Amino acid sequence: MPSRLLFNQETIDAGRPKLSNYHAGYERWKKDPEGFWADAAQEIDWFTPWEKVFDPDEGVYGRWFTGALCNTCYNAIDRHADGERGDQPALIFDSPVTDTKQSFSFKDMKVEVSALAAVLQDSGVGKGDRVIIYMPMVPEAVFAMLACARIGAVHSVVFGGFASAELATRIDDAMPKVIISASCGIEPSRVVAYKPLLDDAIKIARYKPDRCVILQREVQPCNLTEGRDIDYAEAVASARATGREVPCLPVAAIDPLYILYTSGTTGRPKGVVRDNGSHMVALKWSMWNEYGVKPGEVFWAASDVGWVVGHSYIVYAPLLHGCTTVLFEGKPVGTPDAGTFWRVIAEHGVVALFTAPTALRAIKAQDPEGVLSQAYDLSKFRTLFLAGERADPDTVKWAEGQIKVPVIDHWWQTETGSPISHNPVGLGMLSVKYGSSGVPMPGYDVRILDDAGHEVEAGTLGNVAIKLPLPPACLPTLWNADQRFREAYLVEYPGYYKTADAGYLDADGLLFIMARTDDIINVAGHRLSTGGMEEVIAEHRDVAECAVIGIADEMKGQVPCGFLVLNAGVARTPAEVEAEIVALVRKKIGPVASFKIAVTVKRLPKTRSGKILRGTMQSIANNKEWKLPPTIDDPAILDEIAAALSQHGIGAWGPSNGV
Repeated sequence: MPSRLLFNQETIDAGRPKLSNYHAGYERWKKDPEGFWADAAQEIDWFTPWEKVFDPDEGVYGRWFTGALCNTCYNAIDRHADGERGDQPALIFDSPVTDTKQSFSFKDMKVEVSALAAVLQDSGVGKGDRVIIYMPMVPEAVFAMLACARIGAVHSVVFGGFASAELATRIDDAMPKVIISASCGIEPSRVVAYKPLLDDAIKIARYKPDRCVILQREVQPCNLTEGRDIDYAEAVASARATGREVPCLPVAAIDPLYILYTSGTTGRPKGVVRDNGSHMVALKWSMWNEYGVKPGEVFWAASDVGWVVGHSYIVYAPLLHGCTTVLFEGKPVGTPDAGTFWRVIAEHGVVALFTAPTALRAIKAQDPEGVLSQAYDLSKFRTLFLAGERADPDTVKWAEGQIKVPVIDHWWQTETGSPISHNPVGLGMLSVKYGSSGVPMPGYDVRILDDAGHEVEAGTLGNVAIKLPLPPACLPTLWNADQRFREAYLVEYPGYYKTADAGYLDADGLLFIMARTDDIINVAGHRLSTGGMEEVIAEHRDVAECAVIGIADEMKGQVPCGFLVLNAGVARTPAEVEAEIVALVRKKIGPVASFKIAVTVKRLPKTRSGKILRGTMQSIANNKEWKLPPTIDDPAILDEIAAALSQHGIGAWGPSNGV
């Protein structure tokens, strides 16, 4: 059995200052980064201690906790199941699309995970082997991730319902011995058959898995392929009936825990690698210090296990911290209405919710007065966290007015695994300005650089970069692609990690992320942030959500085009609202923005995780070749965008209306 190492808490407190507030904590990290993370690592149980906290000579830019042996599943499940939290709910499954609710204690989780681990072992999976998980939002998806971690296998979760061709590229890159999947996924208005997509992907892929473990869902079962497919329920029940226990295998702290392919990639996908040891340290530390959640409390990340938020804050961080985590199979609206989030919070006693700004905008569009939230007891609810896309101030203010709790925007990436900037609740919340994603967290030395790699003055828009080395939980490399990792992230600004986001640090040290660098448009030689324009548009009382893209213009190079989705029940004509939007942007940003194009649409194209597909919209508007994004929620929306542009005679359908 592993143990906590080196010092007890009293020794730590006596030897170093407590993290009493953000500024003290951040300065302590800057002065002694290795000591800082060594102290944080006391919260993790280790089989063998590390030889070095950080080894700069290991890997591409260095590795954390080299020489240590650990197991992520043990820390997330076993130590709680075998301790005082054994009977505490670890996982609450809430599925309005199937009218199902289940609760699993830590003891229950240990039984389920161990049984599935036995099935994987019997299928030939061992340490270092890859397992692709292609699942809907069901408990078995969580069990599968933890079962892989238990035996030292490397999981790669592919978003459920991903197109066959995209799944095939991930099969060829990860070369999984086993794929765990389900017969179908369930959306509010349709059932998505996963098995045909999986079968087609295996046919397309050059590499063939040995086995597929298939969860049969009652809504739509499937036929199993003889000689290859295993019935999940039957196999797990058999392993459980024998009482077979699979122990947690010690693995190196620097061994990979999972591969997560970044969304929207084409050609060979980009597999972000996450290790075992530093991942646990950073995520466990973040649950209290950043999110202000205590062990035993209920935390809900309304994301999907196919994305990094689901990996970090549905599965690993809450369980490592001894929290109850909520797994939600539904949508913010339509399952059954715009009050479903408030129902889940009230019913399960959620103290903190983590969701995307687009979810709030969808709720606001259908319930702008916040009537539905008033029907639920939200007395246990303390904090609402937003990430995944820039949170415009209007949406934040609306949410604050409806639910009466702090609404905190924070920023991070698939590559980092946990927040880069935050308004840390546990360390002590700061006074943060609307539009800011907070302050850099310990571990992150954030700099704003010009295109030549020089630092710019406070308040100046530039390229957001992070001084190396990256802290625990960040990717050490890409799967089997060290050189590609260097070229994608490290070469352009030597000594820094390139985030590919644009933003600025103000005079108070607050970070503002304005857009992806691809979304910065050049209007007559002026670099302008589409995010800044969206912030202004979102202030309009009739706008539910918006997106701004750049359209090619012969005179100015690019001019902005704003797409508007209006709130339900707006009585005035779209043309009236559009004219007001143009005037508002020109007033707030000025004529330099050359903003004269506003187009009302019924909805914006998004990924299933809620990110607006601005790049695809821009390609359509500029009549450039584009590929259907594999994660798009509804492809029909792209036709609606094209039709709206055509009706306005702009972009590819006519001359731009630049000034």
